[in-house]
Amino acid sequence: MKHLLKMGDLNKEQIIELLDLADKLKAENKAGIKHPLLAGKTLGMIFQKSSTRTRVSFEVGMYQLGGYPLFLSSNDLQIGRGEPVEDTARVLSRYLDGIMIRTYAQKEVEDLAQYGSIPVINGLTDFAHPCQVLADLQTIREHKKDFDGLKMAYIGDGNNMANSLIVGGLTVGMEVACATPKDYQPDASVLEFAKDHPKFSISEDIYAAAKDADVLFTDVWASMGQEAQAEERRQAFQGIQINRDVMAVAKPDAMVQHCLPAHRGEEITAEIFEEHAQEIFDEAENRLHAQKAVMVKVMGGK
Repeated sequence: MKHLLKMGDLNKEQIIELLDLADKLKAENKAGIKHPLLAGKTLGMIFQKSSTRTRVSFEVGMYQLGGYPLFLSSNDLQIGRGEPVEDTARVLSRYLDGIMIRTYAQKEVEDLAQYGSIPVINGLTDFAHPCQVLADLQTIREHKKDFDGLKMAYIGDGNNMANSLIVGGLTVGMEVACATPKDYQPDASVLEFAKDHPKFSISEDIYAAAKDADVLFTDVWASMGQEAQAEERRQAFQGIQINRDVMAVAKPDAMVQHCLPAHRGEEITAEIFEEHAQEIFDEAENRLHAQKAVMVKVMGGK
């Protein structure tokens, strides 16, 4: 495993291996056991999109692994002033041991990996959010013990979260049902990946998606960079919400996940969010542990 660019880079065995390592690192962290597996290594963190969870979890995670995290905003780099990505990749490869990038275009992440000679981790693009979905899968397994026989329902925008959850959920053997407005479906390449899978379904019917679900996911109606579309999306997404009626058709012990930040009253009601806050913030915490596992795997930690 050289890079983590999207969920499709990983097979089931690799995902389970990462989750097992994440669980181990989490248990050691809770027990106060230090694990300086990346001592002496440096991770450059490029942020062209701002972040709470991504920045803090990667920075703290690298510190806990004994390495050094270097925050690089687009304002600090020549890439923000037009330097080609391929040049940035070749320069940073001579200074760093790994790169995490949170940006808009998936191609930028792919180009960093192509032209650089060090591991690249996708911290988020408009297409994919693999680190978040690894944390999601870790949280599901913590609460449900196994993936076999589980149904995941995603209700909301067919965005980077939907793309990565579909691929990740199907890869580990879960049933995945999506409900999105017809003009806001997941990426065509993801639908092509899933179209013939017997455990995948997609429609506009949120109740069909949620029926007998073990875990329900949602995300904001307008993601970062889509602020100009906020009102248009607010109209299109009316009723696409996790609420009491939706939860009533899911399994009685269904859990709820949200990658945060949450807009209570839009994609999820405040009532349902607070009832499932423990699961949601377990999910947020697991960003730290899942990403530590990724860093150890791609950066050669022992």
